[in-house]
Amino acid sequence: MVNRPVHGIARSILGQPWHWRGAGADGRDVGFAPDDLVTSLLLARGVTRETLDNHRTPTIRGFMPDPSIFRDMERAAERLADAVISGEPITVFGDYDVDGATSAALLIRLLRDLGSDPQAYIPDRLLEGYGPSGDALVRIAAGGAKLIVTVDCGAQAFEALEMAKSAGVDVIVVDHHKCASALPVAHALVNPNRLDEDEGAQHGHLAAVGVAFLLGAATLRVLRARGWFGTRPEPRLIELIDLVALGTVADVAQLRGLNRAFVAQGLKVMAGRRNIGLAALIDAAGLTRAPTCHDLGFALGPRINAGGRVGKSDLGVRLLTTSDPEEARSLADELNRLNEDRRAIELHVSEEADARVAGQEKRAVIVVAGTGWHPGVIGIVAGRLKERHGRPAIVVSLDDHNIGKGSGRSIAGVDLGAAILAAKDMGLLIAGGGHAMAAGLTVGPGGVPPLAEFLQEQLGTAVAQAREDRALLLDAVVAPGGLTCALVESFEAGGPYGAGWPAPRVAAGPVRIIKADVVGNGHVRAIVSGSDGSSIKAIAFRQAESALGQALLGAGSTRRLWIAGRAKLDTWSSRPAAELHIDDAAWAD
Repeated sequence: MVNRPVHGIARSILGQPWHWRGAGADGRDVGFAPDDLVTSLLLARGVTRETLDNHRTPTIRGFMPDPSIFRDMERAAERLADAVISGEPITVFGDYDVDGATSAALLIRLLRDLGSDPQAYIPDRLLEGYGPSGDALVRIAAGGAKLIVTVDCGAQAFEALEMAKSAGVDVIVVDHHKCASALPVAHALVNPNRLDEDEGAQHGHLAAVGVAFLLGAATLRVLRARGWFGTRPEPRLIELIDLVALGTVADVAQLRGLNRAFVAQGLKVMAGRRNIGLAALIDAAGLTRAPTCHDLGFALGPRINAGGRVGKSDLGVRLLTTSDPEEARSLADELNRLNEDRRAIELHVSEEADARVAGQEKRAVIVVAGTGWHPGVIGIVAGRLKERHGRPAIVVSLDDHNIGKGSGRSIAGVDLGAAILAAKDMGLLIAGGGHAMAAGLTVGPGGVPPLAEFLQEQLGTAVAQAREDRALLLDAVVAPGGLTCALVESFEAGGPYGAGWPAPRVAAGPVRIIKADVVGNGHVRAIVSGSDGSSIKAIAFRQAESALGQALLGAGSTRRLWIAGRAKLDTWSSRPAAELHIDDAAWAD
């Protein structure tokens, strides 16, 4: 990162410096060819000049590794192929979130195409909790399953997998969550975040659905080598890439390398509406165009999640695997309704959690707990607290016995999953795990204060450093008149954008506020004008009560500002126009 402040802005209205993103950023006004702009965006995100062409149009072929580089992958693929050929009963055990649902749906659809009749098992979030329990695996075995594949869970299921082994059933674990040095017993455990991974470790950013896709590719290769497709068609795994895109974005996996290719190509497949359930969900969400990366994270993902959070955990998998259009519409409508219920519950818990943050202003990690908070929304609330306060946050729901189920979200540069595993190793937790940006836990009676103190000691330095290094990173500067639809389209050519591959941020100015008011749920809407007389629309979401919102509302037309944010297309009006979604502002005089 170039540490030279943009236009001398060392501290903005929100108290952060503005820096150019990446060593390739030079701060010139954008006015060059679109190809040059895309090159600048790619270089600023760490792409080397030698690999520019590969990143301009990310393809699966260009980024796909040999699946056999992952430990246990060949063993898992051989066992799955054995089950397909012999017709053994298979159960896919998935987590109840989007990554788990898409992982399970991908394997189920692939196995069906191979002639198997796999069953799905998704645990109930409230009654069974996260991951495979021994009782559940033994029940599945007693029902006749000879092979169980766990997806997006299992890396920490030591006792459960021991019970499954004793019951005589083979278990393949497909996961991406952090592993301990010791691994649970399993026929195969495929996870790029195993501590003993070598080459596979470079793919630790994959979501579980990405790992499941690689297992599918490895299994097809084994079956091909055994001549299984001599008299039957080979399934086209690429046709399931829409599921990989959805799970990857919804799990906030970093959109680098293979993940970026998964999403770029998956969106194309999704636009073709081949998956009946996904097509019904797109319609239920009110989308009248091909879904974007943003839609995966904020329209489709939350609806799939709603089943596990406040309804029936298996609704998402049922929707994504159905071949009946009428059932698809019914399931999509139910998930849409449950998502509305989730929003109301989330608002209630969020308000109570906000009230408990007082007094934690100097804490490295915000930890709040409340009795009766719905466990299905605490992760979302933790994310809201993290965004609002700029530090990791953990929200714990206590039951009548003071046992707490917690969910946490972290900030860049702070590995929350590792800290939770360390707390578990210290005996502070009944269960816990996760990855760098998110974690889940179970804490016993009276255990929340000791956990908070442990995290303060464990993460205090990392959080302080991450907050000190915090800066608003910019890709370009424009006069208001330069914020055009063509510029937005050029920016989009460098996508898809998401976690680890941030959307371009542009500074516009200096501008004067022509008009500003509060709309919706605390959003500040403004019309700003540059010195050349050009004007644009801008909006700062949920900022009415913040220093940024107050500055925009009170600036009037006499003081000039720089405003910085994401350039977007306003498609609500009859003629599409560019607008700026404001992240920050700074006084120009």
